[in-house]
Order: sequence, then C-alpha cells, then structure tokens
Amino acid sequence: MENMPQISEAEYEVMKVVWKYEPISTPEIVDKVLQKIDWKPNTVQTMLTRLEKKKALKAEKVGRAFVYQSLIEQYEFVEKKSKLFLDQFFGGTLNSMVLNFIENDQLSDEDISELKQILSERDMKEGEK
Repeated sequence: MENMPQISEAEYEVMKVVWKYEPISTPEIVDKVLQKIDWKPNTVQTMLTRLEKKKALKAEKVGRAFVYQSLIEQYEFVEKKSKLFLDQFFGGTLNSMVLNFIENDQLSDEDISELKQILSERDMKEGEK
C-alpha cells in the first residue's frame, strides 16, 4: 500500500486485535483489548474512530453494533514500519542493526544460535534452487 496511514503504538494494539479476529464488533474489540491493556472502554472506541478516519479500518453497522475490518494488511504495515525503523536508526541495512545488537551484548547465546539456524536453513533452501 503506497499511502500507509500513520498508526500510533496505542492504535497498533487495537489493530492487532482486528487483524487477528476480523470481522469483529466493537464490543468484542473492547473486550479483547481490555484483557491485555488497562484502558477504559471509551479509549478503545476513540482508537477505533481514529483508525477509521485514517482509513486503516472500515466499519459497517450490523444490527446495533459496528463491525470492523482492516483496510491495510498486517504484513504490509509491519514491513513498512520495519523498513522505516532500519532507515531511521541503521542507515537502512539489517546487518548494521544486527551488528549493533551483537556489539552491545543484546543478543543472548540462544538468540545467536537461532539466527545461525535461520541462516543455515536459508542457505539450504537457496542450494535447492
């Protein structure tokens, strides 16, 4: 999506619920968000209104409730935010970010082993082509 809406961290929490359960009604969204975050129901409804204005969600009145569906794909949003993060903090390169974590002892031995496993599996897939 070319014009990805700017979504705050709080709005992202609401979006995660919609992405997981869509189509989903306002009461269901409120219930699921409040299970994870200590907000007032009106706060969740405000987030839904904002997300609808930003064209991240669409709402349809079904009976007495609104039912929401996303207008942006979760993978597209995460991909765009990841790229912006890399560009902003690491000059757009993933290896700079990983190197930063390694040099600052922010990766555990388990993390490093997992990364090696992922890279090894990718090499094996590349070798099959």
